[in-house]
Amino acid sequence: MINNMKKFIKKHKSTINIVVLILITALVLYLALKDEFNEIVNNILNINVFYLLLAFLLIIFYWLLRSLVLHKFTKKFKSNNKFASSFQLMLRTQFFNAVTPFATGGQPYQIYYLTRQGIDTLISTNIIIQNFIVYQIALVFLGIIAVIYNFTFHIFDKINLLQHLVLIGFIANTVVIVVMFLVSFSKKLNKKLISIGITILTKLHLVKDKEKKLKEWDEHINDFHNGAKVLLENKWEFFKTIIYNVIALCCLYSIPFVLLCSMGDFKSYDMITSIVTSAYVMLIGSFVPIPGASGGLEYGFLEFYGNFITGGTLKAIMLLWRFVTYYFGLIVGAVALNIKRVK
Repeated sequence: MINNMKKFIKKHKSTINIVVLILITALVLYLALKDEFNEIVNNILNINVFYLLLAFLLIIFYWLLRSLVLHKFTKKFKSNNKFASSFQLMLRTQFFNAVTPFATGGQPYQIYYLTRQGIDTLISTNIIIQNFIVYQIALVFLGIIAVIYNFTFHIFDKINLLQHLVLIGFIANTVVIVVMFLVSFSKKLNKKLISIGITILTKLHLVKDKEKKLKEWDEHINDFHNGAKVLLENKWEFFKTIIYNVIALCCLYSIPFVLLCSMGDFKSYDMITSIVTSAYVMLIGSFVPIPGASGGLEYGFLEFYGNFITGGTLKAIMLLWRFVTYYFGLIVGAVALNIKRVK
């Protein structure tokens, strides 16, 4: 019975993730709307459409910048790679990130996509790891700025528990960066880990010729690290990809301020406060083990932005923010994923 259950879960994993996502979304909507339903609906119906469109433009610009970084890394190994291809891949990635815990579905799909484009699997893996590293560096950098800003101006003094969660998120993201760097550039560590893995598999009789397998993987590791060196040949270009990601994240983090303006409020918090507050919220969301970090991100948003606005306005902005930054990407990603199938 247990084996049958495991097979069922493995076979229907994507469906289960989507069902969980729908249930969490329904619960969040209920909790958000149950107390100030009329006020929330009234705020949304009377929104300034210009600022709402600006919020959508910001999220599209965020995708464009992320696509540009991916495109730059890919062109090092495929000179005829078109930006449109990288943008399409970034859109599709939104879907896979949205329906998997910790957004873990995006990177494997990106590797698969690049491999289908004729790039070697090891090179594709290298490209995606470097792309992930520069994004994480930008994320942590803005997290550091947010912590310094709060330490200086004390804007979140009353939510100590969430600040501790932010610290955990900050540490977790920093550890991820260190691990990714070790995987990319520590040939000795990789060979040691592969050796241990193959030794275990040999003892389990899953690998017959240990020495042959070690030799094969030794060649793979050399190829992998040579690819990593190519990606870092121009350090200024590598640094620019981090800058692009910082700008992209600033666009993403500015959306709550634009949505505040759409409600006719231009004073409750400014652009800088929006970027800092969103950085805090995203650091919390980075370790919520539910597709889209649903529940955790909404809670963090309400608690942090609740320092500046309250009631129906706060919840209306939160709902719009989640749609623009998450559900819109899920929908666009699903469309982008199925266009090719239709063709």
